[in-house]
Amino acid sequence: MPEDSAKKAPSGDHSSSQSQTDKATSRAAQVSDHLSPPQDNKPNKGRRRRKVKDDELPADYSDLLGQMRTMRRMANTPDTTKTGYIRQKESGKLWVRERITLLLDKGSFKEVGSVAGHVKWKPLGGIKEEPEEFTAFNNLQGFGKLRGRQIVFTADDFSIRAGHQDGNLMAKTLYMEKMAIALKLPMIKLVDGSSGGGSVSSIAKQQFSYVPPMQGFDTVIAQLNMGIPNLGAVLGPAIGLGAARVVCCHFSVMAADVGSLFNAGPKVVAGATFEEGLSFTELGGPAMHCTNGTIDNYAATEAEAFEQIRTVLGYLPNCGTQMPPVVACEDPFDRVAENLRSIIPRRRERMYDPRKIISTVADESSWFEIGALWGRTAIIGLARLSGRPIGIVANNPEVGSGALDTFGSQKITRHLKFCDVFNLPVLQFVDCPGYAIGTVAERTATMRWGVELAKAYYSTTMPMFHVIVRKAYGVAGGIMVDCREPHARVGWPSGEWGSLPLEGGVEVGHSAELRQIEKDSGPEARKARLEELDTMYKRLMNPVRTANHFSIEELIDPARTREVVSEWARMQYESVLPERVIKRIHGAVQPSYA
Repeated sequence: MPEDSAKKAPSGDHSSSQSQTDKATSRAAQVSDHLSPPQDNKPNKGRRRRKVKDDELPADYSDLLGQMRTMRRMANTPDTTKTGYIRQKESGKLWVRERITLLLDKGSFKEVGSVAGHVKWKPLGGIKEEPEEFTAFNNLQGFGKLRGRQIVFTADDFSIRAGHQDGNLMAKTLYMEKMAIALKLPMIKLVDGSSGGGSVSSIAKQQFSYVPPMQGFDTVIAQLNMGIPNLGAVLGPAIGLGAARVVCCHFSVMAADVGSLFNAGPKVVAGATFEEGLSFTELGGPAMHCTNGTIDNYAATEAEAFEQIRTVLGYLPNCGTQMPPVVACEDPFDRVAENLRSIIPRRRERMYDPRKIISTVADESSWFEIGALWGRTAIIGLARLSGRPIGIVANNPEVGSGALDTFGSQKITRHLKFCDVFNLPVLQFVDCPGYAIGTVAERTATMRWGVELAKAYYSTTMPMFHVIVRKAYGVAGGIMVDCREPHARVGWPSGEWGSLPLEGGVEVGHSAELRQIEKDSGPEARKARLEELDTMYKRLMNPVRTANHFSIEELIDPARTREVVSEWARMQYESVLPERVIKRIHGAVQPSYA
């Protein structure tokens, strides 16, 4: 018995051990199945598939991603049967997304709020649904690039409710305005409508009439003063708030074939002023607003308007706490221009083209004029010297002899502030006989605006260089060439200056003497003495005499003007502007544009 028991005991232990081994192997297989997905054609026989319910949502959120894809496809595909789109194309205008494609670098468009809009949903059972119809809000916002430069932009879609207030349009716009400040990126505005301004239909929709809010203007003013470029294009009827937004920009351009701008449209005007039958162009086209200073520049087409925006941005930093962008230049800094020696006529009564001087001195093909059609007694714009961006100011002797009138003063005032916020040194070609005179000048408040110009010269702090090419007379001439200490200025041999021009000035200064001569000896004697005095003053006004007394710092050969001013610009960019930028960062220098 004990023997039998001894023989059976090991057999029982072996069976128990084998059972435990089988269990461990089985459990290891289960764990392995959990960790490794089943291979193709090798189903996991150890797991039972759970039946998917009809209303169960996918784990990868493909349903929601699909909804967004669908809405974006609808937004990017124009409904060619809609009245708004048909009118947009019939009026010769590009659709908003066509504009964005034409404006931005290829592939750089990144939309913000791409699925913001009105949706008609189609139920699919349970909580499932899909968009059946989608109308995007009528103002597109986003990021993009212009010649490699990152920008933010807003663009009206006039084909939807004529660009009037729509849903969260203003919220999107305010978001992008704030984003421009946060990221210090240029803001581009394509205006075609009211840019979020309301219409009377909003009263019926909201069931009350609201006091007009002006959200966002504080943000825009902050951008202007910070030197964040605001560049706008009028690409259709810019109305009310839309008009204000584009006029508020640092630079604006109107596409002449489609653009117009007004405080209220023709129907409202007819009801308020009885001016009936006005077209958009008659009320506020380029002939109106590109000649009165409301809009800076004229462009023949939308494509040309976009090119002007790209060009202007190329001269400007992203923010006033940065240096203007310097580009490579193959035009020699010491290039001699012999034609400048004879461009100013020896006969003082004759005119010349100051734009030839500007384009000759500046880097080849770098001169870009701003506001050519208004304030025509003055010429302003942007250029480069050895690749370095500068602002340009010049008197225009071909209009009113270059005397500063109301519009000329306004034009220069605005440009000085523009250059100040963007850290652009200013080069002036001065030929100023003084302020405009006569009844028209007095009626248009020339002195008032002349004093505002003086404030701009003395309150701005960007570097300034003056080339006196001919006249610098009176208060107007004085503020143009005496507004910086120490002076950075030179004169050409054609230069002349003083309190009053000789014409009339001699007779005023010697009136008593001339009257006495005429009384004693007759008109011929008076004439002879006047000629004698005129000859004497012309001799004394030899600019070399002025240089003898160091009243002009230097007289230069006009042919070598480019070398002189290029060297000046180099010194500003190497020493003065970097320090100015640091002061801007720390708030020690705070230019004001608005």
